[in-house]
Amino acid sequence: MLDFNKMNGLVPAIIQDADTAKVLMLGYMNQEAYNKTLETGLVTFYSRTRQRLWTKGEESGNCLDVVSIKEDCDHDTLLIQVHPRGPVCHTGTDTCWGEKNREPVMFLKELQQFILKRHEEMPEGSYTTSLFQSGINKMAQKVGEEAVETIIEAVNGTNERLVYEGSDLLYHLIVVLTAKGLSIEDLACELEERHKPNWKKH
Repeated sequence: MLDFNKMNGLVPAIIQDADTAKVLMLGYMNQEAYNKTLETGLVTFYSRTRQRLWTKGEESGNCLDVVSIKEDCDHDTLLIQVHPRGPVCHTGTDTCWGEKNREPVMFLKELQQFILKRHEEMPEGSYTTSLFQSGINKMAQKVGEEAVETIIEAVNGTNERLVYEGSDLLYHLIVVLTAKGLSIEDLACELEERHKPNWKKH
């Protein structure tokens, strides 16, 4: 049960991106703002300067879609994970500390979603569609070809070409995973499991 009494009816709410784990901003909620956040799924604060409720993005459109809400151990601070619909700060930056809310590695998740959509819709003229239509044997062969090219660049090529061929390899691997009903996230989970001290090779 949240304790709103410690700070005269308010609790601080730390806003964190659910995907990148980047802290985006800090706001304050009273009971009414908290209830409205739960009801609407959009983060709503209590403005201490305007003395009223305000839903983040009500003017700019850059709302914060709630993913999860957690109380701390003292029940007087909230951690709210969100999916932001745009820049969070009123200055136009991704966070209120001027940081970028994006890690290049997160593009792999976007790529996975793009390839999955291609698999579901199979639009004509798409290279990805042609891979799916070629069948699993051809897709697997393509992964093998890209792996060989990556090895060649690693041994005798330049770093630039290694990155280029490695990107081809990763893309075609995601295509094969998608065709088998798997995803790049399944590989991430496996690697995370292997990183545990008590992991043993199968």
